[in-house]
Amino acid sequence: MKSKLVFLLLAAVLLTPWPVAYAYDNSMTAGDAPVQVEAAGAAAAPQLHGYGSAIGSVTAGDLFYVDAGDCTADMPFTLYLTNTDELVSQYRYLTLEIGVYADTGDGGWERLSGQEADTYITMHGGYAEVMLPGYARYKITIERGCFYCYGTGESAVMPQFYLSMG
Repeated sequence: MKSKLVFLLLAAVLLTPWPVAYAYDNSMTAGDAPVQVEAAGAAAAPQLHGYGSAIGSVTAGDLFYVDAGDCTADMPFTLYLTNTDELVSQYRYLTLEIGVYADTGDGGWERLSGQEADTYITMHGGYAEVMLPGYARYKITIERGCFYCYGTGESAVMPQFYLSMG
């Protein structure tokens, strides 16, 4: 009976989705026009279920929404992975594909054209750069990812992100 209770408790802890943390600077400007940045809600966040000695995948989810509707210039953005020091103690590798989508105006999103290659963020580099044209609203997402988690016996550390412009 006791082993069943321990198993159920352990299963509940391991199978519970853990949130992804975000940070951003909402006071960004491009020229004279303000750029609004908003973190995606927890329900839209990518999901990663890491536990000891496991190879796994990261499901798609939104990270940030960027409103550059009043800006005329192209804007460089950098997405940083801010807690790599914690991640390296629990993951052998963590590779995340970054996606950028433009608002179609009718409630839908279309993948931003003009990106020749896929963009990835890893624990090794720790950042990814994207260029966003003005006059649009965008969302920055995690398309998919993969990881190998060490068997440390601790709960998995989740990636934390920071978005900056310039």
